[in-house]
Amino acid sequence: MNILIAIPKLKHTDSNNFFLLCGPCAIEGEDMALRIAERVISITDKLKIPYVFKGSFKKANRSRIDSFTGIGNEKALKILRRVSETFDVPTVTDIHEASDASMAAEFVDVLQIPAFLVRQTDLVVAAAKTGKVVNLKKGQFMSPEAMKHAVQKVKDAGNDTSTALSNQAWITDRGTMFGYQDMIVDFRGIPTMRQYAPTVLDVTHSLQQPNQTIGVTGGRPDMIETIARAGIVNNVDGLFIETHYDPSNAKSDGANMLHLDNLEGLLTNLVAIRKLVSTF
Repeated sequence: MNILIAIPKLKHTDSNNFFLLCGPCAIEGEDMALRIAERVISITDKLKIPYVFKGSFKKANRSRIDSFTGIGNEKALKILRRVSETFDVPTVTDIHEASDASMAAEFVDVLQIPAFLVRQTDLVVAAAKTGKVVNLKKGQFMSPEAMKHAVQKVKDAGNDTSTALSNQAWITDRGTMFGYQDMIVDFRGIPTMRQYAPTVLDVTHSLQQPNQTIGVTGGRPDMIETIARAGIVNNVDGLFIETHYDPSNAKSDGANMLHLDNLEGLLTNLVAIRKLVSTF
């Protein structure tokens, strides 16, 4: 898979599978990160899915001032590096300020731009200049067509996909606002965005129910397999899934996470669908 050539430590790239960004919403501690990573790796190795461990080193976009934001930047980033070194897998984390880019780039392999910030030129350019792969979350307020400009910013900053060994930009669709408190996925956007860059479907964030009056985002985890199946059928290059062994007590986004116990069954079904779709 040429689209993954810039990712170190990535396995199973010749399996013709979708790739997977998966892990907890936020890094809550070393034991939890290692526990989740070990379980996901055992599943993805079995199914030959290229896997990148995901974890946010800090959560800057929160509904309330008393919401969990992290355990400390350096501490969380070191845990991400520990996961990578322990299991020999690549890692991804999101950044929120231009100054985060060079700091996080010392610890992870992919830098992610949050959806609310994807139009922030200084942030996108700072990420691109690190030489890392940049995962651009599509803004909930943006059309698929508008994401070509975010991708172009990455290229214009010197992180160009045109050479075989260069780093890349990816696009991740995480749903579009539907009224004030719900999200929808417009699957027409997948082939459009794939014209600009490899495209990932963020299954769990697409099922958020934001802006709740209690100040805690809701979600529809019961619909995770429905959305994921539709993404695979529509040829997404990768999937983004947040998971936890105890979602009800997760410190961030527990309402829309997949329980870790349900991951293997889901991925097994999706791999089977991918194989079938690939025959068409």
